[in-house]
Amino acid sequence: MFRRTRHTATVRLPDDQLRIAWQVCSLLLDYPTETLVSRLGLVRQAEGELPAYLAEPVCRLADHLAQTPLGRLQRDYVETFDHTRRGCLYLTYFTAGDTRKRGVALVQLKQAYRRSGVELNSSELPDHLGVVLEFGATADVDAAWRILNDHRASLEVLRVSLQEKQSPWADAVVAVSRTLPELVGDDAEAIARLIEQGPPAEDVGLAPYAVDPRLNPYPWGAAPPMLPPSVNPLPDYLDPQGAPLPGLPPHDAYSTVGADR
Repeated sequence: MFRRTRHTATVRLPDDQLRIAWQVCSLLLDYPTETLVSRLGLVRQAEGELPAYLAEPVCRLADHLAQTPLGRLQRDYVETFDHTRRGCLYLTYFTAGDTRKRGVALVQLKQAYRRSGVELNSSELPDHLGVVLEFGATADVDAAWRILNDHRASLEVLRVSLQEKQSPWADAVVAVSRTLPELVGDDAEAIARLIEQGPPAEDVGLAPYAVDPRLNPYPWGAAPPMLPPSVNPLPDYLDPQGAPLPGLPPHDAYSTVGADR
């Protein structure tokens, strides 16, 4: 599991913006259906609540999904995420592979969800990026922040892979990456090693990469400064309880239980 070493300072958006960004990215990373396409207007609705460096990639992907025939989207999605290890949306896969350690990691994630009052109620695994993002958007932003940063290496391997393939879904992963602290020093080196070595017992299939600008989700320079919470008050369509955007029910993979939120 990826841990920060020298870089310990966290640069973090206000929680309301994190919830909106993660909710939108979770939607965009879901399997394309008529229902999903009908909800793409919510991405535009959220655009005004997000900084430009997040709004730009998610709106670009939303436009692609809106303009591409559904059948082609579905074929492209399956080819991208289901038929290649390079597009694995399961965060523990890159660091644990198909080993017993992954089973332990999945149990730990379920326990983290349960501590936040969330119980998985479907066959979806707790390390699926969309599930983690939905969890952060609707249940516990702090716990999701820790999960995403603990599995930052996996997220960046996925991002680099999708960008290398010029996949339109790379924009959603880029946006998620940009909600997290800037990669520096040991962080980038650890990710480069993971890209080169692949997951335990199984090769990801990516060519080795040196530590280069592709590992920086902020290609123009430093990560954005933290904004004061007063800059963007919580919008009407995302209530203080962390509810999803209108028309977006919580992810089918889990439900909140016994949570006072």
